[in-house]
Amino acid sequence: MSPCPPQAGFALLEAGSVRQKNTKNILLKNLLDACIGAVIWWAFGMGAAFGDAGSELGNVFIGTSTNGGGAFFASGWGAPAAQNSGYVMADWFFQYCYAAAAATIVSGAVAERAQLAAYLIYTCVITGFIYPVVVHWVWCNNGFLAGGFTTNRGLTVLGGCLDFAGSGVVHVTGGIAALCAAAIIQPRIGRFDERGKAVPMPGHSTPFVVLGTLILWMGWYGFNPGSTHGITADGSGTIMARAAMCTTLSAAAGGITCVFLDRTYSMTFDVRMVCNGILAGLVSITAGCAYTLPWAALLIGSVGAFIYYGAARLLLKLQIDDPLDAFPVHGACGVWGLIAVGLMAYPDYTTMAWDDDRSEAASYCGLFYGCGMLFAAQLVALLIEVLWVGGLSCMLFWSLRLGSLFRVSPMVEVTGMDIATHGGAAYEPGVWVSKH
Repeated sequence: MSPCPPQAGFALLEAGSVRQKNTKNILLKNLLDACIGAVIWWAFGMGAAFGDAGSELGNVFIGTSTNGGGAFFASGWGAPAAQNSGYVMADWFFQYCYAAAAATIVSGAVAERAQLAAYLIYTCVITGFIYPVVVHWVWCNNGFLAGGFTTNRGLTVLGGCLDFAGSGVVHVTGGIAALCAAAIIQPRIGRFDERGKAVPMPGHSTPFVVLGTLILWMGWYGFNPGSTHGITADGSGTIMARAAMCTTLSAAAGGITCVFLDRTYSMTFDVRMVCNGILAGLVSITAGCAYTLPWAALLIGSVGAFIYYGAARLLLKLQIDDPLDAFPVHGACGVWGLIAVGLMAYPDYTTMAWDDDRSEAASYCGLFYGCGMLFAAQLVALLIEVLWVGGLSCMLFWSLRLGSLFRVSPMVEVTGMDIATHGGAAYEPGVWVSKH
């Protein structure tokens, strides 16, 4: 798993979705996500996310010690006597890729009008605090929302939620933060007319959007099957294969559903709708890729396309300008992904999360199979995550706005940030002009 495929995918997707005059700006932000995310995750993020792992007396809210897989500034990992330091470092690298992705989601929602200083600030806050706390709750084995492998079963809310690869942890976190940012920064100049009707502002490169989507789809096989954290242990290969199959089916169903759904409204076959449908399907299956049957993955992806499409149209009605549809794709479909696990998690597949009490796991499955406890746990986890991320994000972005650090001036926005801030246009003059 490398940060390169997801960041390359995000970079192309976002660059193609903005106007030509802001291409350098959005590409710079994607590069800085990878750079800043690495430093912040090394210094603070990993410790806050996985500190106290394996400790029955550890903090259930945030990592505070160097026990287990979390250590601030990676302290002690390189010592000759350190146990499993290689595995811990590999896990740091894997988790860093997730953290960088969560921060990148927000950049798309405020594209073409956010200051670089604001971007640097919110990236540090999200990567270093908001996101790793959610990770600790759900993925650290003593977090209070952690299902499956947990050392604090008695302190876990309703037995804990199941979020295999991050529909909630990564995508709801990034999507809710993106929604708050887009609402607070306000729409781009000219995005809505005097009657409140949306004015089209298409991105400058459909090929970039398509290529970025395909690269992201490829990168998802690092996120979803890779969340098995191994292939040699008994059953790990089967879990990884199932995650890959369900990921593929959900993405395909999302792309097909979305393009035909849009066809009924626009009377065209829009290639960008296929791209967004694929991404909606990928986000929707991320939580349940290892817990669901193939037919359920198809259903999850198809429903995810409807949820994406409805959320995107709702934002336009509310005059919230989200150029990349970051909230509809990641936030809304991330919510559906968590709920879908509560509905369709297959009993035989949830048992892999419990090595100490499989009898308990057998009754911990989706509502479609007659069990309601997991469904309730998913809803509780979702509510807590939304309140945490939404509350802190609103405070963060309002502070940036009140400090005049959030949005560029109208002159810079109209001129374009490439020329105003980054030393010139991304393309040579006339490169897009046909010679015929």
